[in-house]
Amino acid sequence: MRLVDPHCHLNADRFADDVDAVLDAAQTAGVERILVPGWNVASSDRALALVERHPWLHAGVGVHPHDAAKVDDAGWGRIVAWSGRPEVRAIGETGLDYDRVFSPVPDQLLNLRRNLALAAETGKPVILHCRSAAGRRDAQDALLAELRALGPDRPTPIVHSFSGPPDYAAAMLDLGAVLSFSGLVFRRGEEASADAAQAAPLDRVLVETDAPFLSPPGAPRGRNEPEWVRITAAWLAERQAVPPDDLGSALVATYDRLVGSP
Repeated sequence: MRLVDPHCHLNADRFADDVDAVLDAAQTAGVERILVPGWNVASSDRALALVERHPWLHAGVGVHPHDAAKVDDAGWGRIVAWSGRPEVRAIGETGLDYDRVFSPVPDQLLNLRRNLALAAETGKPVILHCRSAAGRRDAQDALLAELRALGPDRPTPIVHSFSGPPDYAAAMLDLGAVLSFSGLVFRRGEEASADAAQAAPLDRVLVETDAPFLSPPGAPRGRNEPEWVRITAAWLAERQAVPPDDLGSALVATYDRLVGSP
């Protein structure tokens, strides 16, 4: 089965000592494409350095909502300068997090808007993180409102580690989004996200690890790795009732349409 991992933080400290071995294991498992997103200036810089060493990888640069209040104008200027590089294939990860609120909501919204504007300016997709507190959907609704306000010139959203009910998924799909599913869908309380994965069109879905986080069942709990995207991919093929090879081909085609081939 052909595999991609459009959201893998190989630029995290937990991969500092053995990233080459991790990549070898991923390729052995069938992973053909990996996008390494930044979440602030330092991690975006590390993503670029990693892609320089491994040209079959792609990078994303941007600012996560957790870091929205921490990146100054000079730091944002570096993100903007990097965004035009050919190995940078997406802006982000950015978005909204009304669950942990590590940055104040007004700062999150300003940060989201400048990341969205940068994605629109560069013509690259934008990787979106979105979390609400348990039992709420205020972050999802706010994110939809921000995207709708941009009109038809909005960048293509990649909703990373999708979490939300099917009607939120449908609204995102109406805005041209691609929904990316991670090991989060196996968790208790994410049953609605699993239903959204089953209902989404085959050419509008991706699977990811969000490594080193969100290990699916059967993967090591201490550190998720890109090879384990195969578990979520097999689950999605079963949920969508399609042959695994058909899903794999669709995943690669969707990734290449959005991000480009290595």
